[in-house]
Amino acid sequence: MSNLTEAMVTIERPGGLRKLGSSAPRPRRAAGASKLRPAGRILMYVLLAIAAIGLLAPFFWMVMSSLKTANEVFSVPIVWIPETFVWQNYVDIWTESNMLTWIRNTLFLAVSVTFLQVLTGSFAAYGFARMRFPGRDVLFLVYVGTIAVPWQSYMIPQFILLSDLKVSNTFWSIILLQAFGAFGVFLMKQYYETIPEELSEAARLDGLSEYGIWRRIMLPLSIPAIASLSLLTFVNTWNDYLGPLIYLRDPDLWTIQLGLKSFVSNLYDTNYALLFAGLTISVIPIAIIFLLGQKYFVEGIATSGMKG
Repeated sequence: MSNLTEAMVTIERPGGLRKLGSSAPRPRRAAGASKLRPAGRILMYVLLAIAAIGLLAPFFWMVMSSLKTANEVFSVPIVWIPETFVWQNYVDIWTESNMLTWIRNTLFLAVSVTFLQVLTGSFAAYGFARMRFPGRDVLFLVYVGTIAVPWQSYMIPQFILLSDLKVSNTFWSIILLQAFGAFGVFLMKQYYETIPEELSEAARLDGLSEYGIWRRIMLPLSIPAIASLSLLTFVNTWNDYLGPLIYLRDPDLWTIQLGLKSFVSNLYDTNYALLFAGLTISVIPIAIIFLLGQKYFVEGIATSGMKG
């Protein structure tokens, strides 16, 4: 036979014909590479475990310190787990402070600001994502660019403005400051762009208004992005210290951050065990909300940067 290199040899079998030489031989895996894969995975897990321990260690120390006596908190060497758990610290923080009022004020501000940011952010994002008007892209870039401007740079003019409006030393000052946010608009717009525009076009053909499209189509399909924005806004408002410090001077209006700060006003008389008990209580609502919404939070963050 001529041209042996191009000849196809067939072998007849009960199951049919199989061609030999028609496919390239499979490359063999390098022995070294297969041995390195388990080692690399183990190393990655070890590094992640070390990073997790480093992140959780301060939180663990705070919780354990809330169950110590006042003299054991800063003992040398560090006592990570106290010999006797002082649960009385959690009772004393409620009786010796105005903790219930602080939590109520903080919860009211966090819920109000979160609701308004989701409402205004999703509505404005729909306009940028679906409406067509001159200068839309430029306006969006300018608006999102305000994220890079630090609040401290315009803090004084803002305070003068709110003082002239007679809302200083009221909850309205904090609500008006944080009711609008460029980050929320950016997050919701990116998620809206992953939703097929054919749904909006079909709704317009059925006679649905733009407001109806936003309320009945876009919002129900944007639950992950709304959950992400709600969680981030709630945590940011709950932990805010500088805003309430500037605008809320009445002790009856203090948030939990300002209230706990009053415990360290005198460094020599501070009971840090009670302080850590209050800090632990302040973390519990955020931890519960994150655990309940972490699935939607991860999904919203992961898909907001994708365009369908």
